[in-house]
Amino acid sequence: MAIDVYWGSGSPYSWRVLLALEYKRLPYTSHLLQFSKQEHKSHEMLALNPRGRVPVLKDGDYVCFESLAILYYLDLKYPQPPIFGRSPEEAGVIMRVICEYQAYIEPQLRTITRAIFGEADLAGDEVTSAMHAVASEARTIEGRLSKGDWVVGDACSAVDMVIFPGIQLLKRALERPEARELSSRFMPVEVNYPALGRWLQRVAALPGYERTYPPHWR
Repeated sequence: MAIDVYWGSGSPYSWRVLLALEYKRLPYTSHLLQFSKQEHKSHEMLALNPRGRVPVLKDGDYVCFESLAILYYLDLKYPQPPIFGRSPEEAGVIMRVICEYQAYIEPQLRTITRAIFGEADLAGDEVTSAMHAVASEARTIEGRLSKGDWVVGDACSAVDMVIFPGIQLLKRALERPEARELSSRFMPVEVNYPALGRWLQRVAALPGYERTYPPHWR
């Protein structure tokens, strides 16, 4: 059956799914939607996902949305190579680290990136606190990556696919001139978090990565 994926450029949630599809070498038809034209809110898209959000994956007659649910579906439907571990124990750790990222890092990343792209007060307490929290959690990830090539286990997994786009979005935001003072707590990544920097390069070297890269970032 043919796989169709509906996504938006720069959406870290969409990026996760593209990384998984490429890693599993699954053929798919790409449908890049334009946020500026509200294409993700079209009648056709709302019929697939009533929430009007991306990514959406359609595999034959089956439709799945929410990025983590899509990753889980893909791993059960197309198990090789696995992205949720090779044992129940490894799967548990992968899911735990994903949950930790979603609970403790992702909300802080959203606070920072929305402030920078929305031209909010970057010196405000909320943004400063979020940057401190991200820096602290980055040290935890740095510790993991100093012991191995991937966040969990000895192969790329769903947790790498979940975290990578968020870090890339943060880097892109912090590279803006107006975020210069804020960025000193995190940038350059290769200096402050060398293992994390090497991991970013490792993910970017995966086969098919170029097809996942947000077109409007080029």
